[in-house]
Amino acid sequence: MTTKPASFLSREATVAGPDFSRWFVPPAAIAVHICIGEVYGFSVFNEPLTRELGKTAGDWTIPQVGWIYSIALVMLGLSAAFFGKWVERSGPRKTMLASAACFCGGLLIASMGVRLHQLWVVYLGYGVIGGIGLGLGYIAPVSTLMKWFPDRPGMATGMAIMGFGGGALIGAPLGVELMGRFKTATNTGVASAFMAMAGLYAIWMCVGALLVRVPPAGWKPVGWTADEKGHRAVVPHNVTVDVAWKTPQFWLLWVVLCMNVSAGIGVLGQASLMCQDMFGVTAVVGGGFAGLLSIFNMGGRFLWSSVSDYTGRKTVYAIYFLLGAALYALIPLTQQMSNKAMFVAVTAVIISMYGGGFATIPAYLRDMFGTHQVGAIHGRLITAWSLAAIVGPMLVNYISTAKKAAGVPKAEAYNSTMYLMCGLLLLGLVANLLVRPVDPRRHLQE
Repeated sequence: MTTKPASFLSREATVAGPDFSRWFVPPAAIAVHICIGEVYGFSVFNEPLTRELGKTAGDWTIPQVGWIYSIALVMLGLSAAFFGKWVERSGPRKTMLASAACFCGGLLIASMGVRLHQLWVVYLGYGVIGGIGLGLGYIAPVSTLMKWFPDRPGMATGMAIMGFGGGALIGAPLGVELMGRFKTATNTGVASAFMAMAGLYAIWMCVGALLVRVPPAGWKPVGWTADEKGHRAVVPHNVTVDVAWKTPQFWLLWVVLCMNVSAGIGVLGQASLMCQDMFGVTAVVGGGFAGLLSIFNMGGRFLWSSVSDYTGRKTVYAIYFLLGAALYALIPLTQQMSNKAMFVAVTAVIISMYGGGFATIPAYLRDMFGTHQVGAIHGRLITAWSLAAIVGPMLVNYISTAKKAAGVPKAEAYNSTMYLMCGLLLLGLVANLLVRPVDPRRHLQE
């Protein structure tokens, strides 16, 4: 006999009734994505964590703390790649609740790690367990919204990941506010902030899980047919995931995504502290800057993916790489000029293209490999995000820390890293220019 909880969590229990509006699903997806998108605002905790008192004062360095963020994003990519089939079988409700359990449970474990002053416990909690929650929460809404909006697949993809890109808009200021409320003369307030955020995010992620539904079999929007605008652009030939994995096109696009993400994620991971070091602003202003970037991260996912429908994917990625490299080269100049407004404008455009890269890559994969197994192909390509989550923050964290230790002024410690980011983007440009249509011999014979 099936138990009530099992029935409630099953995919069958989430099939929508005839009166259900599909417009209830985007808020459910956004509720989950805004919560897990807090990872983009994690930089507000970096400097306070180095002031936690253990056996010695300040014995956690910025590079060590930076690994919390990197591990979380590595696990996001890996869990998205490996749990994709389970998500489809289990349905969005069970997956979203599993995401809430992992992400919020990871925050609680991280809180305990801070209180015990055991960095490996923080790595395990926020990084590994919380990172699995990120991956599950990231892919479930994407799959569900694509089923509800076959007439507007681009818009659906944008809605699915909009909240994730904008998570720092709430998460960064919230983290600063909570630390301010809980801190004492001997306590930074980080542990208590993690605990409070776990409770708040658990509530909203559960709301999203309760609200979400899947369409009945064979459902389609009233009056819509598959040959309408938006489906004519899909390539007529399909490539299976096992074949796509072995093509040069897959690996070139893997490099394209990896380089675009590596450059942007390094800035996002240290946005708050970098702003403080370069311009001498307060932690509150730094947190606000991190939150501001999340608006452009979010908006870029709509703007640039829409542009790609007119220019083509290769062209828009060429813009990402060429314009991005030029803007990274300008960042040291903004510091030398002490021009905060210019710095904000430059980094905002950079992060908008970082967000746009995430929204554009599924369409690029569809152009190359068709729609037959594009979800599975996308899941495997996200492993590029996992590597980028290590490369980008490591370059920013370790090089800037080494520069400061060598006596370079804090305001100038990030300059050489910005030029390295230019190099990564130019490498991505080369990979993008080498992309060619898939050999017809690779096509699925139907």
